[in-house]
Amino acid sequence: MIINIQREQLLKPLQIVSSVVERRQSSPILSNLLVTLKGNQLTLTGTDLEVEMVAKLSLMGSSEEGEVTLPARKLLDICKTLPEGAQIDINIGDDKALVKSGRSRFSLATLPAAEFPNLEPLEEPFEFSIKQKALKHLIDKTQFSMAQQDVRYYLNGLMLELQNGKLLAVATDGHRLALSETEAEISVEAPRQIIVPRKGVQELARLIEDSDSIVRIQVGKNHIKVELPDVIFTSKLIDGKFPDYKQVIPPSGQIVIKCDRNLLHQAFTRTSVLSNEKYRGMRLSMEDNLIRATVHNPEQEEAEEELEVSYSGDQFEIGFNVSYLLDALSAVDATEVNVHLTDSNHSCLIQGEGENDSKYVVMPMRL
Repeated sequence: MIINIQREQLLKPLQIVSSVVERRQSSPILSNLLVTLKGNQLTLTGTDLEVEMVAKLSLMGSSEEGEVTLPARKLLDICKTLPEGAQIDINIGDDKALVKSGRSRFSLATLPAAEFPNLEPLEEPFEFSIKQKALKHLIDKTQFSMAQQDVRYYLNGLMLELQNGKLLAVATDGHRLALSETEAEISVEAPRQIIVPRKGVQELARLIEDSDSIVRIQVGKNHIKVELPDVIFTSKLIDGKFPDYKQVIPPSGQIVIKCDRNLLHQAFTRTSVLSNEKYRGMRLSMEDNLIRATVHNPEQEEAEEELEVSYSGDQFEIGFNVSYLLDALSAVDATEVNVHLTDSNHSCLIQGEGENDSKYVVMPMRL
């Protein structure tokens, strides 16, 4: 089996596929990529048994067909360190692969392709299509609220809800929630929910681009498959019931603070410098057309910011994790932001002015 390819043609798909390969694996075969050559099509496959990435590329002319597994990181590092425009020749024998480029020679150990694990095929998948930029928008607006290594395993991912003509994405770690929705060519009798694990969401976010090209999505009982022009992404789904997000989202509160998003973000960022590194608590005090943000830390240091806002109502105070507020404000695109509050014991709802497709909820904290 011989592969002749230019460095730039191989490097990008190799980076994409290698991204799912963990450095520490329970089995040596999982450190390898499955390399398949059929006709003039080269296919690279990487997996960690939870996420699988398949990249396809066409070679000039036909070559000797076959399949083998090669060490992912080593092959990627070799390609990275070769000069631009380099021609790479990979000659694969029984248990070795000889990689040649110019005066460089590398001998890599191989493992049989038969040992490489494949994710089970999707059973009776539900299919729909969506623009890449719409899917990217959903993920970018919500993924920061996913939990990380929470014992409530169903929170360690992104929930996608399929509705008629609409796709929703919801993420929560129990202290905050992010929701976004977009139009999609979906036809279902009843809403259907799936939970994509954290790693799958992060890999998919790196993969999709801000373009109008269409991606085809297949949803099975245990897996989701996303087909892009040259890459196929497959991920296992989390088996669990996601919390009822509708009950978590507070109604538009009686108290509404309107403010310039950038000014509010900058003020909170400055204040957060002196916040407690562990708890990140910040106290907000509201009075007529003014918001005051204060933080304290164990070193008895204090920061205070005052900002003019549009607010008329009684004076009151509420505490939040400043990091959660900053994440929500960063996800808002609008120039103006609306912060809806009920009282000091209930969550706040953050929305960009005119951005009705995305909502951010942050629970208060006692200070």
